[in-house]
Amino acid sequence: MQSYRPNVAALLVNQAGRLLVCERLLIPGAWQFPQGGVDPWETVEEAIVREIEEEVGLKPEHYRIEHSRGGYRYRYPEKVLRAKPPEKAGFVGQEQTYFLCRLVRGAPAVDLSGEPQEFSRARWIDPAEFDFGWLPDFKKETYRAVLSDFFGDTQS
Repeated sequence: MQSYRPNVAALLVNQAGRLLVCERLLIPGAWQFPQGGVDPWETVEEAIVREIEEEVGLKPEHYRIEHSRGGYRYRYPEKVLRAKPPEKAGFVGQEQTYFLCRLVRGAPAVDLSGEPQEFSRARWIDPAEFDFGWLPDFKKETYRAVLSDFFGDTQS
């Protein structure tokens, strides 16, 4: 049986309804949502809280989780499978649970200086402005499904 790595991702939305995207530190031009693996001892809810704090510096009191949806999968291409870091070894891809998180009034600015630092820049966009050119091909279908499921058919 092929195994997918459990993963969580945050759709952080500010008071104006804009969505947070972050540029990967080691891959300029690659923008994504804060996300990461679920440790074996964690629930997906515990993992998303940890990932948001590690990657963008926001604590649970700075946002509220409005809803979540899981079952989003993508397979790694062969090139990625051959170069996987140890925490991804043995997995053919990732299965993600996405969380729609709305910032509360007065939440601090995003802080990307966590260790290890994942992102170089962050910006807030309208969900319809998400550019699928920011993604590797193997992730595009998953992102299209997620954006449609959480924000409707905003993509043209």
